[in-house]
Amino acid sequence: MRYFIALIFGLFLSMGLLWATPAQAGSSSLIRAYDDVKVETKDFHGAKLQEAEFANTALNGANFSDADLIGAVFNGCSLRGANFKNADFRTGIAYLSDFKGADLTNARISEAMLLRSIFTDAIITGADFTDSVLDRDQLKALCVRAEGVNPITGISTRDSLQCF
Repeated sequence: MRYFIALIFGLFLSMGLLWATPAQAGSSSLIRAYDDVKVETKDFHGAKLQEAEFANTALNGANFSDADLIGAVFNGCSLRGANFKNADFRTGIAYLSDFKGADLTNARISEAMLLRSIFTDAIITGADFTDSVLDRDQLKALCVRAEGVNPITGISTRDSLQCF
């Protein structure tokens, strides 16, 4: 009898847990680790901006040299002529962003999502793009001028882009 009562109790308990409340999706404000960065300056040299989010922001000529941008997001940003020398942008996201003429010398951009972003005339000497995702036309254009070896990872820019 005790076994039967324990079984019935267990059944009701598990049904209550399964049917307690429907799952609800959290809003993006709850999911985000950081709010969008308020741009009051364009000098982010050496800044710690892990998982920072920049959305629809004009950052032309901004200085991100030596910055920690691991997991940062640039969504719809204009970064023309921006300085990313020695920046760490691993696992970052740049969607619909314009890096035209940006300096990515020796930047670590591995495992980044760079879809629908433009890199026309960007300086990529020594940049490490290992396992990053780029649009095919941008990848081809970057391979034409890929040169150098990243001083931290020891990986050549051509190899990191899988240029053949």
